[in-house]
Amino acid sequence: MFQLKPSWILSLAAPWLMLGAVNAQTAEAAPEVLLTAPGIVVTTQDVLAEMQRVPADKRQEALGKPETVGQIVQNLYLRRALTREADAVGLNKDPMLNTLLTLNRERLMTDAMLEHLDKKNSLKDADAEKLAASEYKANPKKYEAPEEVQVSHILIRSGVDKDGAKAKAEEILAQLKKGADFAVLAKERSEDPGSAAKGGDLGKFGRGRMVKPFEDAAFAMKKPGELSDIVESQFGYHILRLDRHIMPHVRPFSEIKDELVKELQQKAIVDGRKLEAERLNNVATIQGDALAHFTDSYKPAPASAEAAQTAPVDKK
Repeated sequence: MFQLKPSWILSLAAPWLMLGAVNAQTAEAAPEVLLTAPGIVVTTQDVLAEMQRVPADKRQEALGKPETVGQIVQNLYLRRALTREADAVGLNKDPMLNTLLTLNRERLMTDAMLEHLDKKNSLKDADAEKLAASEYKANPKKYEAPEEVQVSHILIRSGVDKDGAKAKAEEILAQLKKGADFAVLAKERSEDPGSAAKGGDLGKFGRGRMVKPFEDAAFAMKKPGELSDIVESQFGYHILRLDRHIMPHVRPFSEIKDELVKELQQKAIVDGRKLEAERLNNVATIQGDALAHFTDSYKPAPASAEAAQTAPVDKK
């Protein structure tokens, strides 16, 4: 049994398709003719339509360059001229070509219709904020942040001389306990170049991100400024300093409001597409017998037993 599913509709709209923006531009003035040839014109509207293939952030720049627009105009003319010649020699009567033309039109119209649906189903910012606040109040535990630590470290790689590396790490730890500046020593002595440049700072991380000996030492510390003992891992010897220990907590609404609003606005659009796909699929039926007949016609024919018996045998 075949069943039509709504998932196809979720990824059809090309991200560069901005028909509303084009309509706004062309509504200001009538299209101007940029090229003429016997029976053919190319206008500013043709160029704007062609430029919908270009990402929006690069479109404005390209449209401001005469040489770029000139090349687009020439390409459009050649395409239009060749289309006329194809019609003249009867290529427009090819059934497969006509089907392809229909499919291409349907793709463009589908993109436009999906954009229309998205605008229709989109939530206004104020409505999304109210909905976000209600959802946050109804299920605050959903927005609980896990335990995290922010740690700085100094690494001495063990290499061949493990004893020498450990002695070096112990010397640095002794200096730190006497009040030496951690960030300065990290920049001067740490053999982890990425964090050394930042005074040893590794930023925030939760459990499961670091190798176990390092993680255990990091989460065992509780007070900012606390130093670990020497910690050995496969990378060498570490000295850790706790900068922050953040216990599990519910993130405040002010912190997550923007991401929650964006999530709800996106959900409204996706749900709208799903409903539209379900509405259309409810009146459509896959013809299973015809589909099976079609796919069977493309399966390779099995080799006959008689052919296998009479096939020549390689005796080498």
